[in-house]
Amino acid sequence: MLLLISPDGVEEALDCAKAAQHLDIVDVKKPDEGSLGANFPWVIREIRAAVPADKPLSATVGDVPYKPGTVAQAALGAVVSGATYIKVGLYGCTTPEQAVEVMQGVVRAVKDHRPDAFVVASGYADAHRIGCVNPLALPDIARRSGSDAAMLDTAIKDGTRLFDHLPHDVCGQFVRLAHDAGLLAALAGSVGAGDLSDLARIGTDIVGVRGAVCEGGDRTAGRIRPHLVAAFREEMDRHTPEHTATVGAAS
Repeated sequence: MLLLISPDGVEEALDCAKAAQHLDIVDVKKPDEGSLGANFPWVIREIRAAVPADKPLSATVGDVPYKPGTVAQAALGAVVSGATYIKVGLYGCTTPEQAVEVMQGVVRAVKDHRPDAFVVASGYADAHRIGCVNPLALPDIARRSGSDAAMLDTAIKDGTRLFDHLPHDVCGQFVRLAHDAGLLAALAGSVGAGDLSDLARIGTDIVGVRGAVCEGGDRTAGRIRPHLVAAFREEMDRHTPEHTATVGAAS
């Protein structure tokens, strides 16, 4: 499994840089704007400069509406700013067809600019709470749109977790569907060290965390600390001694 860590700004990114040997992907987001809240282009640029060049930089485009042109422009802004791993939260898409249309625009905008960039179609384990596309539709949406990975997070950060909304066997089905489509499968949503055994067992490729490596486990009030990243990685490696997934566009 690969470890994706989400700092909320340059200061936290510098702490991630101190723990660079323990993580695989640095993910730029703005937690106060939602689960996949988008940060500013200049923050993406500053974080790209702050972390080692061999670490892929991810950026969230936001919990987006069904506005394909708007989202495509936002995705292009992220890749132009230095991100090579673009995540789109399909918050406002209520049908697979809408989601495919949004992601096709993202894929074209991003890969026309940088063909080796990595595009992730992201949905929500608690989709039933916000009325967006079914989580198990995400792998096919990603495949049809030409994306590189399918991801699940949680939309509403109220203390509930990924596995509170989707049982382990359903998450395992999501991973299998992604793999059958030739995609990587990423899971996030307040996952902690205690979930790593199950995440490894179902074949997860990328684990996304923030709260688990913040002081007090608090994704908004806490701050990422290098020693917590190191401890999480140590526990992760107990379950997955060898990294089996790869991502493109290292810098």
